[in-house]
Amino acid sequence: MVASVVLAGCSATPQPKPSGQPPLPSATAEPDAGPVAPVGDPTVLVTGLTSPWSVVRLTSGSSLISERDSGTVLEYTASGAVREVGSVAGVAHGGEGGLLGLAVAGDSGTALFAYLTTETDNRIVRMLLIGAPGNYTLGLAGPILTGIAKAGNHNGGRIAFGPDGMLYATVGDAGTPSRAQDPDSLNGKILRMKPDGTVPPDNPFAGSLVYSLGHRNPQGLAWDDSGVLWASEFGQNTWDEFNRIEPGKNYGWPAVEGIGNTPGYVDPVYQWATSEASPSGLAYVRDTFFMASLRGQRLWAIYTGPPVNAEDWFPRQFGRLRDAVPGPDGSLWVLTNNTDGRGSPREGDDTLLQIQLAPLRDG
Repeated sequence: MVASVVLAGCSATPQPKPSGQPPLPSATAEPDAGPVAPVGDPTVLVTGLTSPWSVVRLTSGSSLISERDSGTVLEYTASGAVREVGSVAGVAHGGEGGLLGLAVAGDSGTALFAYLTTETDNRIVRMLLIGAPGNYTLGLAGPILTGIAKAGNHNGGRIAFGPDGMLYATVGDAGTPSRAQDPDSLNGKILRMKPDGTVPPDNPFAGSLVYSLGHRNPQGLAWDDSGVLWASEFGQNTWDEFNRIEPGKNYGWPAVEGIGNTPGYVDPVYQWATSEASPSGLAYVRDTFFMASLRGQRLWAIYTGPPVNAEDWFPRQFGRLRDAVPGPDGSLWVLTNNTDGRGSPREGDDTLLQIQLAPLRDG
């Protein structure tokens, strides 16, 4: 594997304010070629983040980062500045809950969507993103979906707009496995909705936001070049999963964990021992999926082949990894997550990393 610089030492107290440097241009040729693999040492773009959960890039050149526990949205500008955009009203952090996934609609980037935990539920809200790069503020948060059961864990929380313009959301079982098989519950599902939160007429179950069911705690969503949806999912004690998501299909939890070859349930296309993964964010870059792993403390590159194959990178060099998104010029961005109460913070944690990618070579 490619070696990388380890960030050593303990986190300073008090926590330093976030700071950054501009992202780097692509350092590799053939930016559109794939499949790809990491090359060189990751570059630390932002330091001093606290329990970051999601990063979303804007067409303006800025990016937004959610901090789970404080409910704060930060702006990382194209020049490398880091500033506070605002706090999302109603966030109530507890356990794994708080301000989780972020998403923006379309190319305009003027509407920001957030998945968050409140005192009573998990919900999705919509806010206007007001102003210009380097000076963004948040408008009032208006709910588009409420009443998702919350818990100290298994809240799901990833949201993303698909190539069809619909908003997708991963929802965990909130600690009650039976919810994943209950068609009337929003929990243990992947949901699909219009940007206003209403049900698209072509959803697989009439009048329902449920797109797929039988999920324990999915936290990664990404589409390949063919428009096929894939998801990463936490297992319980044995197997974490990488799933090809088909509308209306049942992915087995809690009857099945991992590959079970059980009629009526869809098996994952790949699985890992929970000690090697505990997957969160999922990105698709240049014919390759990249999966951030928390307990596994590594980045997984997944090649869908056939056959499906996976290769791990940077094991334990940066600690827990929470999110992965396509970066500029065919690179990859990854959020570390060592300050969430379960990691071991290092000097500068938490961070946003940029990883250069190069075409995968045989041998």
